[in-house]
Amino acid sequence: MPSHHETLGSVPNGDDAPTSIAFKRRFLRRMIFVLTGGMFLDGYILGIVGPVSAKLTADLGVSTFWEGAIAAAALFGILFGSPLGGWAADKYGRKPLFMLDMGLFLIASAMQFFVTSPMQLFIVRLMMGVAIGAEYSVGWPLMSEFAPARLRGRLMGVTLVAWYVGFMIAFAVGFALNESTHLGWRFILGTSTLIAVVLFFARLGLPESPRWLWNQKRTDEARAVARRYMQHAADMADVECESTEDCAGIKILFCRRYWRATLFMSLFWFCAVTPYFAIATFADSVLQKYGLGGGLAGGIGLSAVAVAGVVLTVLLIDKIGRRALTVPPQWLCTVVLAVIGLWPSAPPMIVLALFLAFSFFNAGYNTLTGIYPGEVFPTEVRGVGTGFAAAVSRVGAGLGTFLLPWSMSHLGTSTSMLVAAGVAALGAAVSQWLAPETKGKSLTETAAGYSH
Repeated sequence: MPSHHETLGSVPNGDDAPTSIAFKRRFLRRMIFVLTGGMFLDGYILGIVGPVSAKLTADLGVSTFWEGAIAAAALFGILFGSPLGGWAADKYGRKPLFMLDMGLFLIASAMQFFVTSPMQLFIVRLMMGVAIGAEYSVGWPLMSEFAPARLRGRLMGVTLVAWYVGFMIAFAVGFALNESTHLGWRFILGTSTLIAVVLFFARLGLPESPRWLWNQKRTDEARAVARRYMQHAADMADVECESTEDCAGIKILFCRRYWRATLFMSLFWFCAVTPYFAIATFADSVLQKYGLGGGLAGGIGLSAVAVAGVVLTVLLIDKIGRRALTVPPQWLCTVVLAVIGLWPSAPPMIVLALFLAFSFFNAGYNTLTGIYPGEVFPTEVRGVGTGFAAAVSRVGAGLGTFLLPWSMSHLGTSTSMLVAAGVAALGAAVSQWLAPETKGKSLTETAAGYSH
C-alpha cells in the first residue's frame, strides 16, 4: 500500500528528492518569499519618497507641478503596467514576465542614483511603477495557481501585509537615514535597489505555472510541473480541469462569460482603495480639520491599525470565508464615514476613534483585492483580468489622492467625508450583489461561478 507521501506524487527516496514533501514545502516558501517581496517593494517605493521630499525638492529646484508628478509617477506606471503585463502574462507565460518585471524594476531603481533633473526622476519612477504594475498581474495569478486550495486565501493575503509593512519600513528607513546620516536623497531612494537584487536572483529557476501550460495545450509539461512542485493530489488533478481556450486580450473581459468577474473586481477594488489613499495620504491634515494635531502621530496610528486589520483578515480568511470579510465591513465603513460627515461637531476623540475604525475595517477588506482576482478570473484571462482591475483601482487611488485636498477646500470636510461614504456604499452594494464565496474551492470551481 502506498504511503501518504507517495499518494501526493512524491517518491520514497529521502527529504532531498526533487518530488519529496520537504522539497515542495521549500519551493512554496520560496514562492511566497519572492511574491511577497514584490508587494513589499511596491509599498517601499511609495513610502520612501515622503522623508526625502524636502531635500529632493530643494536640490533639483522642483516646481509644484513636478513635485506632484514625481509623487504620482509610480501610480501612473502601475496604471499602464498592470493591463500590459497581464496581457503578456496570459499570452507568453507567467515565468518570463516574472523575471522581466523585476529586471526592469532593478534597472530603474538603480537609475535613481544618477538622476539630475525632475523629468529624469519622473521617468525613472514611472518605469518602476510599470514594473510593479506587471508584478500585480503576474504575481497574484502565479501565487493562486501554485497555492494549496485550503491555504490560498491566507497565502495571497500575506502579500497585502507585505505592502503595508513595506510602506511603513520605507518611511522609517527614509526618516532615519535622512535625519541621522549625511547620505543624499538619491542614495535613500536607491535603497530599493538592494531589495530588487535579492528578489531578482531568488526568482531564477522558478517554474512556469502548470495551469498556464495546460491552457496552452502543453499538457505533458503541465503534469510534470504539477507533480514536481504541488503538494496535494486534488490540486494536481484540478490542473487537468483547466480550459484550453486562447482568450488573451482586454476586450474579452467584457464578453458574456467574463463581464461579471470584471465588473465585480474593478468596482470593488476601485471603491476599496479610493477613500483609503485619500484619507491615509492626507491623514494629518484631515485629522487637524477636526482639532486633532500631533504631527505624524495620526498618520502612523492609522497605518498601524491598518496593518492590524490586514493581519486579522489573513488569519480568518480561510476559516470564515471571503464574503463575511468583504461585504459587512464595507457597509460598516460606509456608516463610519457618513457619521463623520454628518456630525461635524463631534468630540475630537470620537472622530479619531471613527477614523481608526475606518482604517482597520477598510484595510481588512482591501486584503481581498489581493485574493479575489486570482480566484474569480479563469486561467486564460487571469493575468489580464487582474491587470485591468488593478489599473482601475489606481485610477481610484489617483483620483482620491488628487481630489481630496480640493474637495476639503471647496466643498468642506463634511461633504468630502460624505462623498467618501458614497464611494464605500457603491463598493458594498456591488459586493453584496456579486462577491462569491470561494473558501476551500479549487480554482476551477471558483472561476466556474462567473463563467456561465
